[in-house]
Amino acid sequence: MREVVIFRRNLFKVSEPFIAQQAQQLRRYRPLYLGRLRHGDQPAGAEAFSFDDLAGRWSRPLAAWQMITRDTRAFERLLGGRRPSLIHAHFGVDGVYALPLARQLGIPLVTTFHGFDALLTTPALMCSPDWAQYRLLRSGLARDGALFICVSAFIRDRVLAIGFPAARTRVHYIGVDCDAIRSREPAEETPTVLHVARLVEFKGTQYLIRAFATATRARTETRLVIIGGGPLEHRLRALARSLGLGERVRFLGARPHAEVCAWMRKAALLVLPSVRTITGRVEALGQVLLEAAASGVPVIGSRDGGIPESVIDGLTGYLVPGRDPDALARRMIELLDDSALRYRMGAAARAHVERNFDIRRQTETLENLYDAVLSN
Repeated sequence: MREVVIFRRNLFKVSEPFIAQQAQQLRRYRPLYLGRLRHGDQPAGAEAFSFDDLAGRWSRPLAAWQMITRDTRAFERLLGGRRPSLIHAHFGVDGVYALPLARQLGIPLVTTFHGFDALLTTPALMCSPDWAQYRLLRSGLARDGALFICVSAFIRDRVLAIGFPAARTRVHYIGVDCDAIRSREPAEETPTVLHVARLVEFKGTQYLIRAFATATRARTETRLVIIGGGPLEHRLRALARSLGLGERVRFLGARPHAEVCAWMRKAALLVLPSVRTITGRVEALGQVLLEAAASGVPVIGSRDGGIPESVIDGLTGYLVPGRDPDALARRMIELLDDSALRYRMGAAARAHVERNFDIRRQTETLENLYDAVLSN
């Protein structure tokens, strides 16, 4: 069986379960996870290599050195002479760091663009050493990378706009595991509005809190559950208090994927009111919307970014303008007031995901892309 290196500088972050979910579905290629540092547990039975294995307490200085130099020697030592068929880097930044290794091993490099790597302005990218390297060196990635995968058509348009070649740039949805995520029973639903997101500006959480306050004035039993951490948490908690929401808004922080899925089964609806920021950041697709849809939960998202590719307005959920809490509140009220509408939309959402985003079919397509790269 051919081996593919799944390259991510920071492996197994709790906010990025989709990387391992896709790789674990590979059937004709064996994934080898490779990165600088581990931030979580690897999948059961998987092989993973990081500087933690090589350098122990010196792993972070080694990671800093590699960030500055893009030196491949530590990665080569971790692979121990193994000869993978190709490297699949997740995020354009990681593509820039994986490219010297691909050259050294003489194998093709596939890079998936997930969002910020296609969207952020140059000043925003220059605020981080890793991202600055990417901005300075991405023309080399565009020239020498074998294939560029984009998680939505919206992201592909942006990747082309920053100079990547159309002939080697494809849209490929990661997909959702429709066997692991089953449609919930109506009896499992509770009066919960769910929001799963990093607490950063482009996720639009403040607009959801304001809309929730409006939509649930007469529904004191309804709760807003927010899963995710981030730099805006203190400010968002203060906003909830100022609106008199008290214990009706729960901030749970970052939670394991299995726990997130359990909350989805209990939610009346899931909301992701993403907005476009001055730095260019906006939602690439809204993977969490697809996971909620697979659970049979209706969703509300904004019309910004790639969200319209995951939500069929009026059928699987609703799309609303960004930064418009009043419009969001109206759609929330419609769904909270009408259980038959929620169940109808939830069933349509599940069918939509099964038809267009099943991870097994999507990963089979990915393996065909790998085959095409290796045949060139």
